[in-house]
Amino acid sequence: MSSSNSVVAPGVALKKLALPFDGVLVTCVLMLLTIGTICMTSASTEIAEGNYRSEFFHLKRHLVYLFIGMLAALFTLSIPTRLYREMSWLALGIGFVLLIMVLVPGIGRDVNGSTRWIGLGGFNIQASEIAKLSMVIYTASYLVRHLDEVRARYSGFLRPVLVLGVFVFLLLLEPDFGAAVVMMSAFMAMMFLAGVKASHFFFSIVVCLLGGAAIAVSQPYRLARLQAFLDPWQDQFGSGYQLIQALIAIGRGDWFGVGLGNSMQKLYYLPEAHTDFVFAILAEELGTIGAIGVLILFAIFAWRALAIGRRAELCGHLFSAYMAYGLAIIFSMQAIINIGVNTGTLPTKGLTLPFLSYGGSSLVISCMAVAMLLRVDYEARKASTSPISERGQQGE
Repeated sequence: MSSSNSVVAPGVALKKLALPFDGVLVTCVLMLLTIGTICMTSASTEIAEGNYRSEFFHLKRHLVYLFIGMLAALFTLSIPTRLYREMSWLALGIGFVLLIMVLVPGIGRDVNGSTRWIGLGGFNIQASEIAKLSMVIYTASYLVRHLDEVRARYSGFLRPVLVLGVFVFLLLLEPDFGAAVVMMSAFMAMMFLAGVKASHFFFSIVVCLLGGAAIAVSQPYRLARLQAFLDPWQDQFGSGYQLIQALIAIGRGDWFGVGLGNSMQKLYYLPEAHTDFVFAILAEELGTIGAIGVLILFAIFAWRALAIGRRAELCGHLFSAYMAYGLAIIFSMQAIINIGVNTGTLPTKGLTLPFLSYGGSSLVISCMAVAMLLRVDYEARKASTSPISERGQQGE
């Protein structure tokens, strides 16, 4: 990368980058968190009353998770990005250990046929949420250390693929196919943005697609989900039930919705209404206009996250840039998959909608990931307003 790209005129930079962080990103996240809290509460009141004798049971826990997430975000914001690079192997090790632990009988908790959680007192930790962050940090560090080899030789590209393969294999044992897809997508996007050869990239894409197709039909329940996706009415009270109920919710919403709190599908018709299918309830109560508004917020979030990565790259902070790219893709893919499942454009997968779905691990890790993006942005803005860009700590 030429030095001209890494030096920004101080006067211009100070004028354009007056804030120490991306205000649009922060506003977008706060709006998503507010909408998520309201819609999750509305979607969960009936099941909370029936199961826990308190219609605000999930709201109270959600607010606790949100408070913990904000504290974790403040702590994360204080960590320089160079520490992530220096401790990338530790991050990778933590992700690996958690994915192993969740498979150990007596440690991992089985919920709805999947063992994805580690019980910790009254809370559950979803190992895949931490593993996704671990893989992004490791991949960004690997790219900085071996960038020339990754761009020139297939061996440089293959080594991190093997590490990814181990993580994906462990995720499939839980099973958590959705998290595996999100992790692979972020990894491939980071490799592409780092400049890997097109032949290597597209060959790997083909291999991933063929492998994903083989995995999708390897288990009866996955095959049933595919069949339900293609024709949910074929088994409307079995494998197609959840998708049909989600589509009914979205259809009832029409343009402007039935009104906040007036959903019918949350009355035990739509399973997991406050977690994986909160978007369907949102569309029912707030209508197409509300659903489009949420889509726009996620699009703005992805745009600003990628812009943060680009700003860091122009400053010569390559590790920070690749990490920001990876986080942007993780959020984007998870939102795309969840909304695709809710609207019937993708087969059913157990994947939460960032900032909106009920779930402690997802909310806390999402807040931490946003803080990591803001830290990258802060360091890039600080470097871009200096006479000489601070490149030494990141390297190329």
